[in-house]
Amino acid sequence: MAESWDGSYGPGSQSDESYQFERPRVEPIYDAFVCPLTKQVMTDPVTLENGHTFEREAIEKWFKECREGGRKLVCPLTQKELRSTELNPSIALRNTIEEWTARNEAVQLDTAKRSLNLSSPESDVMQCLNYIQYMCHKSRSNKHAVRNVDLIPMIAEMLKSTSRRVQCKALETLQIVVEDDADNKAILAEGDNVRTVVKFLSREQSIEREEAVSLLLELSKSKALCEKIGSVNGAILILVGMTSSKSENLSTVEKADKTLENLEKCENNVRQMAENGRLQPLLNQILEGPPETKLSMASYLGELVMNNDVKVLVARTVGSSLINIMRSDDMQSREVALKALNQISFHEASAKILIEAGILPPLVKDLFTVGTNQLPMRLKEVAATILANVVNSGDDFDLIPVGPDQHSLVSEDMVHNLLHLISNTGPAIECKLLQVLVGLTSSPSTVLNVVAAIKSSGAIISLVQFIEAPQKDLRVASIKLLQKVSPHMGQELADALCGMVGQLGSLFKIVAENIGITEEQAAAVGLLAELPERDLGLTRQMLDEGSFPLIISRVVKIQHGEIRSARFMTPFFEGLVRVLSRITFVLAEEPDAIKLAREQNLAALFIQLLQSNGLDNVQMVSAMALENLAQESKNLRRLPELPPPAFCGSFFTCFSKQPVLTGLCRLHGGTCSLKETFCLLEGQAVEKLVALLDHTNEKVVEAALAALSTLLDDGVDIEQGVLVLCEAEGVRPILDVLLEKRTENLSRRAVWAVERLLRTDDIAYEVSGDPNVSTALVDAFQHADYRTRQIAERALKHVDKIPNFSGIYPNTSQAAF
Repeated sequence: MAESWDGSYGPGSQSDESYQFERPRVEPIYDAFVCPLTKQVMTDPVTLENGHTFEREAIEKWFKECREGGRKLVCPLTQKELRSTELNPSIALRNTIEEWTARNEAVQLDTAKRSLNLSSPESDVMQCLNYIQYMCHKSRSNKHAVRNVDLIPMIAEMLKSTSRRVQCKALETLQIVVEDDADNKAILAEGDNVRTVVKFLSREQSIEREEAVSLLLELSKSKALCEKIGSVNGAILILVGMTSSKSENLSTVEKADKTLENLEKCENNVRQMAENGRLQPLLNQILEGPPETKLSMASYLGELVMNNDVKVLVARTVGSSLINIMRSDDMQSREVALKALNQISFHEASAKILIEAGILPPLVKDLFTVGTNQLPMRLKEVAATILANVVNSGDDFDLIPVGPDQHSLVSEDMVHNLLHLISNTGPAIECKLLQVLVGLTSSPSTVLNVVAAIKSSGAIISLVQFIEAPQKDLRVASIKLLQKVSPHMGQELADALCGMVGQLGSLFKIVAENIGITEEQAAAVGLLAELPERDLGLTRQMLDEGSFPLIISRVVKIQHGEIRSARFMTPFFEGLVRVLSRITFVLAEEPDAIKLAREQNLAALFIQLLQSNGLDNVQMVSAMALENLAQESKNLRRLPELPPPAFCGSFFTCFSKQPVLTGLCRLHGGTCSLKETFCLLEGQAVEKLVALLDHTNEKVVEAALAALSTLLDDGVDIEQGVLVLCEAEGVRPILDVLLEKRTENLSRRAVWAVERLLRTDDIAYEVSGDPNVSTALVDAFQHADYRTRQIAERALKHVDKIPNFSGIYPNTSQAAF
């Protein structure tokens, strides 16, 4: 007879774990208990007609092999043919074996219990755990036995072992012990055991991590334990991370995913998953859950921080559902839906999805409805925020009906309603509604509608007043709106700013803030830049309030790198230069403007700004300002005072001698300087302007050509002007501008300049041999406006393409330019 457990109890045993416990006194195994075929203790003994007993499964396999081999059915022990294959259950023997097994297994479990502690040798513990696994695999009732002898807490204690082999085996054993056994799961979940199991998840790419996931998957099949697992700090975060890991074992990823699916039974877990990036369970609850769950999940969605990709997913999945909830008569439901929609509307792509889902009509209705069903102000603020978000997504809002009679958001009535609401609510809603109008004015297709509505409602005064609002967001929104509409109603804005005390100064105060460059400052200077540049009253007020020195100071600081900002630098700098340039448009009417330009040496500053590479608008505006300044040079030059003739010379001209004057400007015939008379020649600006004629931006080219044309204008020595251009190698670039025909304005200016150049015989002679120039002039003569055709005709006469009967310009010179 075989003796007690020897360690070779089943397929789970391993050669290196064959340590035997001190053999307890157990009943010996009887030969009758052992199947002759399997040499194992029988669990379902059956008897043949000859009285021999076998394991049912083993003898049935024997008979099957005999039939398949074409052999007679014989007894495997006697080899004698059997007349019948009937198998008679040996019930008494089976009961005896079961009682014997139970007694022996109880002793074996008791032995394992004594050896299962942290102080035992690793091999003892491994042997115990292997035996427990064997026992649980062998019979479901053995799982009850393991529970009854309090082995589950002891196995869990092994998770604290210093041996990773023991930890891994303990996790594996616990999974087998609790599999399909709710009572065992409940016992394991007691105390801190679940938290301990979760800790193993943090071990990257380890066997313990895989075993821990398998155990948690089994535990998560119990709804009662789902909340327990989810309550462990970091459990859901780690599981979610595992499902998206590209380096994780595929089986482990699948188990983590299935574990999370089981954990979805608990609402708190669903919230945690959403917070950690696994949003679909929450969205499913909003779509398919009972009404209370829908509201609960939608409410949580309104508090969730989402990245832009997630917002798009949410908008696509539950956008329509949330909009339907928003239409509800129940105020609590509407509040929940509005807050959730507010969260996902803060992204252009998701906002567009909400527009397609039909958010605008109910949103506008909520804003404008008054009476018993109206939203409280705190929710109107949310609705206004959503509207501002979706409007700033840049859709075609003139094509989307949002109200009765198919009115769009930019229809006059709708804009009037918005303006009325702005004037009759608090700062928070006013700010959001102003942002709505900012969004509507960002599109060329809708800005004119908004401008028309502002004009017809007379709202410009109230809008300008917001410039002095104490709330920064409100100020920024109002300034941005005024900046957007200023190209279309600049004069109305200028009149409003001049007619109201403080607003113009407030704008310059914002620009002057020494805090880097903010969005508010960029918007403020952008608004100032859009005001009519030739409005003398506005410029005079700026002069009186000392605004221009402030602007100059900011420009110089940016030039020297003392002010840095990546985001708003370009619009701020461009705006400053445009505001500064307006001083040059009123020089003839305003002596103080000339005084300021001289004191601040503006001509030199604008010449420096010509070299602002990459800032086309700065270069263009600087060239325009230099044109304006140069136009005044001939009026500001100081003519020399000739000494009176001598006494004899006054009576006898033969004794008089003309004095020799030196130091006079070649162009203006007087005393000139860059600072005092803004002379481009004295300021060495000609070469810099010529360089801009090759610019890719035709507006920059046009401004540079206009500034250079002041060298050829009436009131200056045109011949000297041509010579200056020749010295600066500027004649060929001007001719190239004529040939390129980039814009109508450029062509018109080029024809004028070329005609002036051709008044010089040497140039006319050279150009007469260039058929391309002649063709360009002929084209202008035939197709340009009346004034340009006249100038082109004179130019063609200079090169003898049209008969010149006066003979004033003979082409006899051979010099080249």
